[in-house]
Amino acid sequence: MIHDLPRLRAPRAAALTVMALLLALANNTVLAQTVRLPAPIEKALARAQVPRDAVSLLVVDAGGKLPPRLSYRADVPMNPASVMKLVTTYAALDTLGPDFTWKTKITLDGNLAGGLLNGNMIVQGGGDPKLVVERLQALLMQVQANGARAIRGDIVLDRSAFATPAIDPGEFDGEPLRPYNAQPDALLINFKSLVMTFTPDIPNARALVRFEPPLAGVQVADTVPLVRAGRCGDWRSELRASMDNPNRIDFLGSYSSACGEKVWPSAYADPASFAARAMEGSWRQLGGLMTGSVRDASPQELAMLRKTGTLSGDRAAAQFESPSLPLLEIVRDVNKYSNNIMAQHLFLTLGLNTNPGQAKSGTLEAGRAALSAWWQKRLAGATPPVMDNGSGLSRNERITAASLSALLQQAAKSPMAANLADSLPVAGVDATMRERAKSVAGRAFVKTGSLRDVTALAGYADGNSGARYIVVGLINHPNAPAARGALDALVDWAVKEGGK
Repeated sequence: MIHDLPRLRAPRAAALTVMALLLALANNTVLAQTVRLPAPIEKALARAQVPRDAVSLLVVDAGGKLPPRLSYRADVPMNPASVMKLVTTYAALDTLGPDFTWKTKITLDGNLAGGLLNGNMIVQGGGDPKLVVERLQALLMQVQANGARAIRGDIVLDRSAFATPAIDPGEFDGEPLRPYNAQPDALLINFKSLVMTFTPDIPNARALVRFEPPLAGVQVADTVPLVRAGRCGDWRSELRASMDNPNRIDFLGSYSSACGEKVWPSAYADPASFAARAMEGSWRQLGGLMTGSVRDASPQELAMLRKTGTLSGDRAAAQFESPSLPLLEIVRDVNKYSNNIMAQHLFLTLGLNTNPGQAKSGTLEAGRAALSAWWQKRLAGATPPVMDNGSGLSRNERITAASLSALLQQAAKSPMAANLADSLPVAGVDATMRERAKSVAGRAFVKTGSLRDVTALAGYADGNSGARYIVVGLINHPNAPAARGALDALVDWAVKEGGK
């Protein structure tokens, strides 16, 4: 290092430092090439035509007291896809606690008498990651049951708790109507997704179509022609759905009687207006009346409402509050089912709640700063990850297998150990691991990740001896999806304690 060579001129010292780094990298490459991988993993990689230098593998005891049973390119930064959710969910559990909840508040700003509110109803989104339509409507029913059934004014939405840049929902992979591409929103209703249910009505040769949530101003077809068929094929394509028009949804095709009842969640064509449409649609469906519109509050309006104490409830006619599900249940959804938008809400919430003196809104920058500070506090000896949005739905996020292992080891010793482990898919049993690693069903608990050119997993495996191991496998290559079998073989090898 330069400070150890005081007599060298800086350019000479810098050159030696670069040479040292290159030599270290070369030595690591040679060492990696000499590591013998378990035969089932080698065979699976060969079948998938994935070279060894596209793989990073690590199996080590959960206590971190023994040498790794397998370590291959464990210090190489890799794209982990949704395995990055382990970082976000554990940081959230450790920082916010498993009982943390988000709040959605409704404030009545005006005079309330005889069931009529002369004024505005203000809906404050608190970043609830799972404000599904049933919970939203339960909150609105509470408002109506307490005397506000008609509004002579507007429904005003406060979504200022989060501040994220506007992004084209199709930017990531060209699939704007895929629910996983929905963007975070402090007032996230039903994941910004329209859920359509198709039910055959055979006597009338039609399928009934139900939509949830109701969206104000959107005309929807409530039936589709039914055809009798011996099998259910590609029913979504056969419907020939026309969903590009935000004001109308049609089906130009038909539905097969052999399909029975099917559910199709889809993102909405105009996500920016989803909250307003869902709010008005739900209010009116429940029998509520209003003379004005549903609109976003302006920054000036919010500043005045805060200044007058209206949003705190001090000068409100009434205020209602709907807490979210506890964070622990959200973490289970995020890890079991790899829910991207919920993970991003956790990430933004970390930024909002761990930098109270700095962040007035949850931003990606604040989330990154909060995660970085937490990592330095808990895992200072491990190489920090490169975070983007905390969900793994990113081409930019990077982490090493060694760092994932360090995180899982730290978690295993913490009071959150059971909470994190219980949130993970169980090999051969449930969620994203239901059909994988069946040879060791119930013996491994791992988060999976998948993107184009990426397949990954990380978690815990219980060996035949009763020892618990950490298993990490990361593959970055165009043929990565075909190499999942190699990662399943890694889990199998860890449980059966191969190499011991």
